Amino acid sequence: MGIGGTAKKLQKVAEMGEELYKRINDLRAQVAEMRETVTATHERVDRLENEVAEQRAILQALAEREGIDVDAIIAEAHISEAESETATDDADADGEAATDASGATGDVSTDSSDSAGSTDSTDPTDSSDDPTV
Repeated sequence: MGIGGTAKKLQKVAEMGEELYKRINDLRAQVAEMRETVTATHERVDRLENEVAEQRAILQALAEREGIDVDAIIAEAHISEAESETATDDADADGEAATDASGATGDVSTDSSDSAGSTDSTDPTDSSDDPTV
Protein backbone atom coordinates (compact mmCIF):
# COMPACT_ATOMS: atom_id res chain seq x y z
CA MET A 1 0.00 0.00 0.00
CA GLY A 2 2.91 2.32 0.60
CA ILE A 3 4.09 1.95 -2.98
CA GLY A 4 0.62 2.73 -4.38
CA GLY A 5 0.38 5.90 -2.25
CA THR A 6 3.86 6.95 -3.34
CA ALA A 7 2.95 6.42 -6.99
CA LYS A 8 -0.15 8.59 -6.60
CA LYS A 9 1.91 11.31 -4.93
CA LEU A 10 4.51 11.17 -7.70
CA GLN A 11 1.76 11.33 -10.33
CA LYS A 12 0.27 14.35 -8.56
CA VAL A 13 3.68 16.07 -8.40
CA ALA A 14 4.25 15.34 -12.10
CA GLU A 15 0.83 16.81 -13.00
CA MET A 16 1.57 19.90 -10.91
CA GLY A 17 4.93 20.26 -12.68
CA GLU A 18 3.26 20.03 -16.08
CA GLU A 19 0.67 22.63 -15.04
CA LEU A 20 3.42 24.98 -13.80
CA TYR A 21 5.35 24.46 -17.04
CA LYS A 22 2.23 25.45 -19.04
CA ARG A 23 1.73 28.53 -16.87
CA ILE A 24 5.36 29.58 -17.25
CA ASN A 25 5.15 29.20 -21.02
CA ASP A 26 1.93 31.26 -21.05
CA LEU A 27 3.62 33.93 -18.97
CA ARG A 28 6.63 33.95 -21.31
CA ALA A 29 4.30 34.45 -24.27
CA GLN A 30 2.49 37.26 -22.45
CA VAL A 31 5.78 38.96 -21.55
CA ALA A 32 6.99 38.71 -25.15
CA GLU A 33 3.71 40.16 -26.41
CA MET A 34 3.89 42.94 -23.84
CA ARG A 35 7.45 43.77 -24.91
CA GLU A 36 6.29 44.06 -28.51
CA THR A 37 3.40 46.27 -27.43
CA VAL A 38 5.68 48.48 -25.34
CA THR A 39 8.15 48.80 -28.21
CA ALA A 40 5.38 49.69 -30.67
CA THR A 41 3.90 52.18 -28.20
CA HIS A 42 7.31 53.75 -27.60
CA GLU A 43 7.82 54.18 -31.34
CA ARG A 44 4.34 55.67 -31.70
CA VAL A 45 4.94 58.10 -28.83
CA ASP A 46 8.27 59.17 -30.34
CA ARG A 47 6.57 59.77 -33.69
CA LEU A 48 3.76 61.76 -32.06
CA GLU A 49 6.23 63.83 -30.05
CA ASN A 50 8.08 64.69 -33.26
CA GLU A 51 4.83 65.66 -34.96
CA VAL A 52 3.83 67.85 -32.01
CA ALA A 53 7.24 69.53 -32.05
CA GLU A 54 6.86 70.25 -35.77
CA GLN A 55 3.37 71.62 -35.26
CA ARG A 56 4.55 73.76 -32.34
CA ALA A 57 7.32 75.22 -34.51
CA ILE A 58 4.83 76.01 -37.27
CA LEU A 59 2.40 77.63 -34.83
CA GLN A 60 5.13 79.69 -33.23
CA ALA A 61 6.34 80.87 -36.63
CA LEU A 62 2.79 81.82 -37.63
CA ALA A 63 2.22 83.56 -34.31
CA GLU A 64 5.48 85.47 -34.67
CA ARG A 65 4.50 86.53 -38.18
CA GLU A 66 1.14 87.77 -36.88
CA GLY A 67 2.73 89.52 -33.89
CA ILE A 68 1.22 87.24 -31.26
CA ASP A 69 3.12 86.70 -28.00
CA VAL A 70 3.03 82.91 -27.62
CA ASP A 71 4.63 82.93 -24.17
CA ALA A 72 1.98 85.32 -22.83
CA ILE A 73 -0.83 83.16 -24.22
CA ILE A 74 0.69 80.02 -22.70
CA ALA A 75 1.11 81.75 -19.34
CA GLU A 76 -2.51 82.96 -19.46
CA ALA A 77 -3.70 79.43 -20.26
CA HIS A 78 -1.78 78.00 -17.31
CA ILE A 79 -3.20 80.66 -14.99
CA SER A 80 -6.74 79.98 -16.20
CA GLU A 81 -6.25 76.25 -15.76
CA ALA A 82 -4.93 76.71 -12.23
CA GLU A 83 -7.84 79.00 -11.36
CA SER A 84 -10.40 76.54 -12.71
CA GLU A 85 -8.79 73.68 -10.74
CA THR A 86 -8.96 75.81 -7.59
CA ALA A 87 -12.60 76.61 -8.29
CA THR A 88 -13.34 72.90 -8.82
CA ASP A 89 -11.61 71.99 -5.55
CA ASP A 90 -13.58 74.70 -3.75
CA ALA A 91 -16.83 73.47 -5.29
CA ASP A 92 -16.07 69.90 -4.20
CA ALA A 93 -15.49 71.11 -0.65
CA ASP A 94 -18.73 73.14 -0.75
CA GLY A 95 -20.60 70.11 -2.09
CA GLU A 96 -19.44 68.00 0.83
CA ALA A 97 -20.51 70.70 3.26
CA ALA A 98 -23.93 70.97 1.62
CA THR A 99 -24.76 67.31 2.25
CA ASP A 100 -27.40 67.09 4.96
CA ALA A 101 -28.07 64.25 7.40
CA SER A 102 -30.36 62.45 4.95
CA GLY A 103 -27.56 62.22 2.40
CA ALA A 104 -29.16 64.67 -0.06
CA THR A 105 -26.89 67.29 -1.54
CA GLY A 106 -27.68 70.97 -1.69
CA ASP A 107 -27.63 73.04 -4.86
CA VAL A 108 -24.02 74.08 -5.36
CA SER A 109 -23.23 76.38 -8.26
CA THR A 110 -19.78 77.38 -9.40
CA ASP A 111 -18.64 80.19 -11.61
CA SER A 112 -17.04 78.45 -14.57
CA SER A 113 -16.24 81.58 -16.53
CA ASP A 114 -12.69 81.99 -17.69
CA SER A 115 -10.75 84.07 -20.12
CA ALA A 116 -11.63 81.76 -23.01
CA GLY A 117 -15.00 83.47 -23.38
CA SER A 118 -13.56 86.96 -23.62
CA THR A 119 -12.78 88.55 -26.93
CA ASP A 120 -9.17 89.45 -27.45
CA SER A 121 -7.72 91.38 -30.34
CA THR A 122 -4.84 88.89 -30.47
CA ASP A 123 -7.13 85.90 -30.99
CA PRO A 124 -5.30 83.70 -33.51
CA THR A 125 -8.60 82.20 -34.73
CA ASP A 126 -10.11 85.61 -35.53
CA SER A 127 -9.70 86.15 -39.26
CA SER A 128 -12.14 89.07 -39.61
CA ASP A 129 -9.35 91.60 -40.23
CA ASP A 130 -7.18 89.26 -42.34
CA PRO A 131 -7.26 90.46 -45.96
CA THR A 132 -6.10 87.08 -47.27
CA VAL A 133 -9.30 85.30 -46.25
